[in-house]
Amino acid sequence: MLRKGVLSGWVLWLAAVAALAAGLAASPLGNISARENSTYKELRTFTEVLSLVEENYVRGVDKTKLIRGAIKGMLRTLDPHTSFLNPDVYREMQVETSGRFGGLGIEITIRDRVLTVVTPIEDTPAFRVGIKAGDQIIQVEGKNIKELSLQEAVHLLRGKPGTKVRITVRRKGEKKLLDFTITREVIRIKSVRGRMLPEGLGYIRVRSFQSSTTNEVRKMLGRFQKDSLRGLILDLRNNPGGLLSQAVGVSDIFLGPGKLIVYTRGRMENQKHRFTSTDRTRGEGLPLVILVNAGSASASEIVAGAFQDLGRAEIIGEKTFGKGSVQTIVPLSDGSGLRLTTALYYTPKGRLIQGKGIDPDIVVGVSAALPPGVRLLRERDLPRHIPSAEEKAKGDAKKKDPKSRAVLPRVPKKGEKDFQLERAIQRLKTLLGDEKKKVGA
Repeated sequence: MLRKGVLSGWVLWLAAVAALAAGLAASPLGNISARENSTYKELRTFTEVLSLVEENYVRGVDKTKLIRGAIKGMLRTLDPHTSFLNPDVYREMQVETSGRFGGLGIEITIRDRVLTVVTPIEDTPAFRVGIKAGDQIIQVEGKNIKELSLQEAVHLLRGKPGTKVRITVRRKGEKKLLDFTITREVIRIKSVRGRMLPEGLGYIRVRSFQSSTTNEVRKMLGRFQKDSLRGLILDLRNNPGGLLSQAVGVSDIFLGPGKLIVYTRGRMENQKHRFTSTDRTRGEGLPLVILVNAGSASASEIVAGAFQDLGRAEIIGEKTFGKGSVQTIVPLSDGSGLRLTTALYYTPKGRLIQGKGIDPDIVVGVSAALPPGVRLLRERDLPRHIPSAEEKAKGDAKKKDPKSRAVLPRVPKKGEKDFQLERAIQRLKTLLGDEKKKVGA
């Protein structure tokens, strides 16, 4: 599975959707005559170039391909989360938020300009044939994919269940490239997983914010409460975001009515929104801690930032990714779409997360364990990202070492030592008074 968000959404989940086409369509057009003296003058130059290429290029050209290439080039001058979605990719993105699609069962990203497997999803075709985290996908059906965008690569890998696809990967420690032929299946991605821990503690991990996430969290919390739930750990580590509406919905479960969760600001009035909690709570007053890391982005940061500002939960882990921009998804007339950054979001106390991230209340880091020359990937590492005020003030003073490599953090699997989770359990017990009772005994 691919997720929106980081690296143009790293796993493609990094886009928090705040509005639809209607919001953009209602934008005032402005003074047409003034535009004639600026933008349209440049468009005349573009038309001249297009005409010259069509008539004089050494080989025949596809006009649609030329124009779409020009659109993509134009958008590449903007921030990394703004992009053109051809009709196939646009449909894929709509399917993705449902958590069900035909594919291989891998989370992928662009790392060092190479399509790289973040992790194979357990009990999926890719997992069963032996695809591993860190594998670099070099070819699909013998075609070099180096120049493809993340969305275009996803389109190649996905397909009708039962069909096969051959991928060629480069694996660290292997001298030769490895070929895998994988039969696609319907991939059902549960965005929410959880379990009861000893002593009445609950654990819920939200992998991404899909269309069903709020209902899944609500149902799981209800089951936990039947088992005498005393406190909860909400794990948002490596959650790259997703639907803003679902981030608001999950927050609403744990807040009393009328609490500001997040607000957005853009250039236009119709890009300014405020999202507040309702009376549909189920976990109001429940002792709560939230786990985050450098892979927690966008919608995850909305939840963490809101709970921190409102004093509703303590945040444990590492500084988050720092993606605080809102993407409006606009359907276009030919079936394609435009993902356009239209606003920035702010926490209840007015903190801008873009380029900064959320600092945890209790730091439990993993950065120290990284090999030399490796650092955790964050929004500020992405080319053309919208800088924070601090970045603007410091200029080039904090440029990263170009020889270092940025990676996503790894969340320990079940059975592995998880220091961040252990610290969250310890802190939750303290909030419940369990640690004091032990000392008194």
